Amino acid sequence: MSTPEPLKDPDGKPLDPAAQAVVDKVRRMSMLSGIATVLGISVVIVMIGWRLYRSADSAPPAQVDVVATLPKGAKVVSTAVAAGRVIVTVDVGGVVEVRSFDAETLQPVGRLRFVEERSP
Repeated sequence: MSTPEPLKDPDGKPLDPAAQAVVDKVRRMSMLSGIATVLGISVVIVMIGWRLYRSADSAPPAQVDVVATLPKGAKVVSTAVAAGRVIVTVDVGGVVEVRSFDAETLQPVGRLRFVEERSP
């Protein structure tokens, strides 16, 4: 880089050495700020491109086939999906059961059975 020509005050006289040093320091600081800004923007653009490139390589999740056996005479009343679970309501001979499965693996997670309260 070539050294910049010394600045002159409004009267046309060159600045004194202390003022010229301040001007040079401000120039260096603004150049460093510009380099840091360009570097930061470059990093952001590279990261966005990298994420887009990586997402194109990801494969869709594998298909999972699961067979859940129900007792004889059972009927599925309703199904729902909530909080990463598949919820199935089943009527088994007049007794209502709620069975829950993990939404990703379809493995059984829990079972809730409703029975009538018997009077003493």
